[in-house]
Amino acid sequence: MKTKELFDIFNTHKDKSLLFEYKPQEFVGANYHITEVKHIKIDSVDCGSGTDTWNETIIQLWESPLEIGKRDFMSVYKALSILNKVGKMKPYDMEAELKFEYSNKTFHTAQMFVNDFEIQNNNLIIKLGVEKTDCKAKEACGIVEEAKTDLVSDEPCCSPSGNCC
Repeated sequence: MKTKELFDIFNTHKDKSLLFEYKPQEFVGANYHITEVKHIKIDSVDCGSGTDTWNETIIQLWESPLEIGKRDFMSVYKALSILNKVGKMKPYDMEAELKFEYSNKTFHTAQMFVNDFEIQNNNLIIKLGVEKTDCKAKEACGIVEEAKTDLVSDEPCCSPSGNCC
C-alpha cells in the first residue's frame, strides 16, 4: 500500500475506531500510541550488482505499559490528525511504500506491510503482514525457481518410505 492510499482510507473512515491486526486474529492492544513516523529513502545494491531506490513511510506503533487494560481504541480521526501534523513538519512522499513497525512481548519487532483493510461494525481494521526476504537478482545469479508439483502417492507421508520428506 502506498502512503496516499492510507490517507484516503483514513479520510473516508474518520468516525471509526482504528485497530491493527498484526497476525490473524491478533491485534495491537488498545493502549497503542503512534510514537514515530519515519520517512526513509532506500538506496540499494543487490547481489547481482543491480541498483534500486525507493521511499518508504514507516509508522511505529507502541503499546503503553501505563495503559494496559485500556478498552477504547484510538479513533481514525485522532490518528489522521497525528499523521497530518507530522506531514506539516516533514512532508510525505505520498507514493512511498507504507509499513507499520510493531512488537510486543510475544511478537518480534517487524516492519509490516498493509495487506488489506476491512470495516467491522464501527472499526477500521488495518491488516498487517510480513513478507519474506527474497533475492532480486535470481536470474543474474543463476538461481532457478523450481515449479511446484503436486506429489501424489498412496503411501502415508510420514512413513519411512513416504515421498514427502
